[in-house]
Amino acid sequence: MGLNKSLAKVVVEINETANKFQASIVIKTDDKTIDAKSILGLTYTVISSNTFQLEIHGKDEEEAKKAMSHVFWKNNLPVEVV
Repeated sequence: MGLNKSLAKVVVEINETANKFQASIVIKTDDKTIDAKSILGLTYTVISSNTFQLEIHGKDEEEAKKAMSHVFWKNNLPVEVV
């Protein structure tokens, strides 16, 4: 499965949003746990998964939760923030 242009934009947007925050932002799927600030891990996860769970902890976690949720939902990626 290749990375098309629109999917690449989604991956970059998720990564750039995550990197705006000091909080730890972890994305979990059925079988993977990756750092949202890692573009390589993020690329593979977005390509191969249908649902996502975000774990966000740290100084600016509330702002990060709002921003990350927004990015996922606007790109039609189902996400649960825990």
